[in-house]
Amino acid sequence: MAISIVRVILYVQEISKVARFYERYFGLKPLPSEGKGWQELASDAGGCVIALHQASRAQKSGAAMKIVFGVKDVRAFVADCGRDGLKFGPIHEVGELLFANVKDPAGNSIQISNRGM
Repeated sequence: MAISIVRVILYVQEISKVARFYERYFGLKPLPSEGKGWQELASDAGGCVIALHQASRAQKSGAAMKIVFGVKDVRAFVADCGRDGLKFGPIHEVGELLFANVKDPAGNSIQISNRGM
């Protein structure tokens, strides 16, 4: 039986702020909303959906999780985002593999990587 990842749920305090971040820097588009406290975002290319779920007041945003976005040119992507105000950490190189990390406004970890691109 084949299993694929269809959705990653992020519990966040400010859904609209985090949604704008993923739209601006990663080109995700909001899907029709199923109701208050929930917003799904997807790429035009398909793949996994990121769902933003309203966190309870006591719940900490940015729990242990990382979303990995595949990009062909990690250095160019980091440079483009930097010009637009998003500062990634250092670019790591392991042979042909390059990756860099950043956090979204809710503190969730994000990585860009050329793995499989």
